[in-house]
Amino acid sequence: MEIIRRKSNSISISRNVDRNKGVFTLKNIVIVLLLLYFSVFLIYPIGMAFVGSFYNWNPMNGTFDFNGIKNYSQILGDKLFWTSMTNTIIFSILVIIFRILVGLTLALALFSKLARFKTIFRTVYYMPTITPLVAVSFVWVWLYNPQFGLINDIFGLDINWLKDKHTALGAIMLMTTWKDFGYATIIFLGGLMSLPKDCFEAAEIDGASGWNKFRFITWPLLKPTTMLVAITSLITYLQSYIQMLVMTEGGPGTSTYTISYLIFKEAFVNYSFGSASAMSVILFIFIAGLTLISFKLTKERN
Repeated sequence: MEIIRRKSNSISISRNVDRNKGVFTLKNIVIVLLLLYFSVFLIYPIGMAFVGSFYNWNPMNGTFDFNGIKNYSQILGDKLFWTSMTNTIIFSILVIIFRILVGLTLALALFSKLARFKTIFRTVYYMPTITPLVAVSFVWVWLYNPQFGLINDIFGLDINWLKDKHTALGAIMLMTTWKDFGYATIIFLGGLMSLPKDCFEAAEIDGASGWNKFRFITWPLLKPTTMLVAITSLITYLQSYIQMLVMTEGGPGTSTYTISYLIFKEAFVNYSFGSASAMSVILFIFIAGLTLISFKLTKERN
């Protein structure tokens, strides 16, 4: 019996050793695959874009000639670049503001004790967020159509929304806000659910009104959540170009050009990869700088 027990123990020990070796091998394989993935699809493209920004680079005719900082000097002196940057900043700031306002308002409504069918409304609000942006853009092009679009029909208007330089960018902002407010709603709703109830109970005992509870309790406690929505939105909207490409192609004129759309056009229409790479580097530095400033301000406020 003792011999059998020893043999069974040795067998179980060997099985544990083999299992541990298998787990260790699997972990190494996963790590290697992840490193390979990030190297091929992230590190290499970023490095190639940085190097290519110093070259006259056109893959269609095989040109790859070093020209120093000429791409950067041409970009910084290009009026279209600054127009695109201005449009990008205006677009990003306004859409972020409206996204936060709409998302917070709907989150407060869903969080209210009077709200019913909360699960249904959460699903409905979030559905546009997970819908492909290209599909949503095509639908809104139809809605904005001056002949048979629903927006003009419903409000009795006669506006060519996407062909007027005064309304085109605003029309894209409206579409983007509608598509993305669901994300903000869900994030704010999660933030509201995590707030300490004792603060609100104390405020009710003191006779605080709903506005005062929101102003002095809810809003201050939701500031970290608001910063999360603002920072993630900022990173996303500074890179926006799909809705401009589908809905207006940057027009009319250059009224809906954004920096990312300009990069796309330089790279895949004009095949000026060197200039596009230089713009990408500038955009990367700009986004990284704004993100670091936002995190620093958030940390100081906390």
